[in-house]
Amino acid sequence: MVALTDRENTKSPGRLTTQTIEIGSQTIAIRSLDWDRDRFDIEFGLQNGTTYNSFVIRGEKTALVDTSHRKFQELYLDAIKGLIDLSTLDYLIISHTEPDHSGLVKEVLQLAPQVTVVGAKVAIQFLENMVHQPFQSLIVKNGDRLDLGNGHQLEFVSAPNLHWPDTIFTYDSKTRILYTCDAFGMHYCDDYTFDEDRELLEKDFKYYYDCLMGPNARSVLSAIKRMEKLDVGMIATGHGPLLQHYLSDWVSSYQKWSQEQAKADTFVALFYCEDYGYSDQLARAITHGITRNGVAVELVDLSTAEPQEVREFVSQASGLIIGMPSQSDQNAHAALSTILAAAHNKQAVGLFETGGGEDEPIYPLRNKFQEIGLTEAFPPILIKEPPTKVIEQMCDEAGTDIGQWLMRDRTIKQIKTLDNDLERALGRLSSGLYIITAQKGDVNSAMLASWVMQASMNPLGVAIAVAKDRAIESLLHIGDRFILNVLEEDNYQSLMKHFLKRFSPGADRFADIKTYAASNGCPILADALAYMECEVTTRMECSDHWIIYSSVHTGRVGKLDTLTAVHHRKVGNHY
Repeated sequence: MVALTDRENTKSPGRLTTQTIEIGSQTIAIRSLDWDRDRFDIEFGLQNGTTYNSFVIRGEKTALVDTSHRKFQELYLDAIKGLIDLSTLDYLIISHTEPDHSGLVKEVLQLAPQVTVVGAKVAIQFLENMVHQPFQSLIVKNGDRLDLGNGHQLEFVSAPNLHWPDTIFTYDSKTRILYTCDAFGMHYCDDYTFDEDRELLEKDFKYYYDCLMGPNARSVLSAIKRMEKLDVGMIATGHGPLLQHYLSDWVSSYQKWSQEQAKADTFVALFYCEDYGYSDQLARAITHGITRNGVAVELVDLSTAEPQEVREFVSQASGLIIGMPSQSDQNAHAALSTILAAAHNKQAVGLFETGGGEDEPIYPLRNKFQEIGLTEAFPPILIKEPPTKVIEQMCDEAGTDIGQWLMRDRTIKQIKTLDNDLERALGRLSSGLYIITAQKGDVNSAMLASWVMQASMNPLGVAIAVAKDRAIESLLHIGDRFILNVLEEDNYQSLMKHFLKRFSPGADRFADIKTYAASNGCPILADALAYMECEVTTRMECSDHWIIYSSVHTGRVGKLDTLTAVHHRKVGNHY
């Protein structure tokens, strides 16, 4: 193994360097070292910085596996140009589209417009929305191969939800290197390319697993099972040192932790056909809604799943969701029979059409589940057109509904954990009553809010606590806009009653409610006492809520001599 080049960016406020090193025959790692990074997104603090790893494999054809974070643009592109002539690059393999690994895809495409981008179907779809330019692509599935020549035959391993829905691993049979992106990684930055000191790395390895991989323990186990047939000599991760010296120990730890986590997890088995209709797109939206409740999701392809695998998932799952397969898919039909045989009346179920043109009828299957006694978590989702943002939002809300249903016992238990004196004391914290209304394109939503406060004067800002399981949460990300409607004393009951009721997925929150459009496009409630137009600038994770800090651009009071409605609780263990 030979180190080739080290570069440093002296202009950056934090120390950034790149390291290029040969890690196998005709295989080079490009490691972008972020020495001073102390936080990874909002997920967890870092003690030892991090790295972003990218790889070049050269056979008769040349492949680049992943890129790097945008902050490394100059350093990374200089490193690539020093290794290969980008005009001859044949393939760009995307392990997944999270920006810290795909942040420079657009720049690589501009320098190498002839390249074929290789990735899972979902990854290619994501990239089309990220780079906003045409590119050649090759969609790969589990078990597909790509021959680079000179013995470098790449095999792809599907590994969704680790920790991105479009993740694939890439295995090179010549070098016995498995490229895993986030899986088996750690946020650790030093000059050593490999895992030479196990004790030094163990704490960061476990911390990374707990934060990123633990919530998808069953997906980890599925990926490890698919790895078993491969003769792996090195795991080339997307973050931290590459794993070679203690490889079996690292994999065994992942397996042990995931088995322990999976036993305790509440999870939904979501059955769909990845390559049929819009199944993957709709499944992704439903999954997003489920996971915001802290419920895990195991995605199972009906077209390829083995009967024993299907039976195990159904027997252990708390909820079942099925995307209707093609009527001509024999393997999927056999899997449906297995699901029906293994399902039981303590489970929740939801069904959705996939829009492939030959969908298996949804209502006969629905009737069979009702006969077994399963609880229907949401009405069947019927797809009569290519999915729009409105349909995706409906699927997201359906996922939210089944997630909330599955976690209802936990919610009740949490309510009962406070002692009587404390819950009565918390109940004396009074607050105003507000309706948050948001619109993004054709998608809109609303919620009753009471945990609202002015948070700054310059710039003018407000802070709102939004529970993670609220459907509106997806419309309150940085850059999104909304209206803070202030409710009026003695004239709030009808609005509160309307927005407190449970809406079915896709239902119009504003039916029979008088609204008019604000300058930011969001609906203002005509009966509100006052309103403010807001834009989300910061989000902070606080256990079961997000704190949404937003700048206030404009506002108006309808009645100057009228007071805000005030919310008084008898107890503070719920709201």
